[in-house]
Amino acid sequence: MDAQPNLEPAAAPWAVPVTLAGRRVRLEPLAAGHLDDLAAVALEPAIWRWTIARPVDRDGLAAWLRAALANAAAGTEVPFATIDAASGRAIGSSRFLNIVPEHRRLEIGWTWVGTAFQRTGANREAKLLQLRHAFETLRANRVEFKTDSRNEPSRRALLGIGATFEGIFRNHMVMPAGPLRHSAYYSVVVEEWPALEARLEALLARP
Repeated sequence: MDAQPNLEPAAAPWAVPVTLAGRRVRLEPLAAGHLDDLAAVALEPAIWRWTIARPVDRDGLAAWLRAALANAAAGTEVPFATIDAASGRAIGSSRFLNIVPEHRRLEIGWTWVGTAFQRTGANREAKLLQLRHAFETLRANRVEFKTDSRNEPSRRALLGIGATFEGIFRNHMVMPAGPLRHSAYYSVVVEEWPALEARLEALLARP
């Protein structure tokens, strides 16, 4: 059955901390106790190349985590730790942000996993879990993503899951070093969700 837009504003609070379980990964509310696991996988510069956070040591990662938890406490973001189902260890993170309940839209962002877990399906399943929660539990009308316009791997991955490219926001962000960032925006809308869910499940079923 095709999904239909939701025309009523969402009640507040809308997006709140929750645990989302899959076969490869589990997303659970990010907490200070995840720092040790994350520090073991998060300090390769390539992970942070396209972001405004650039932790190079445990202290820098702790500052990143405190900022995420402060935004969670303020109710502006819902950060997750990405847990490897096989080991039970945190291997990355993602979050809901730019949450707008009155229009039933939010963004999935700050998504990363340690390099040893890239191309394993962990990140793809994390997106499936977040999208399913957004569209089926929160009854969102729109989920959006953004990335640095130069980040070709991320852009290919978003197209690969079935997100639609919407354009470039020029001079969108001041970065820690280098030129201003132009952000490429992508989205999934509720009418597309059933087909996109089937696509993601088929991709994850591959060996």
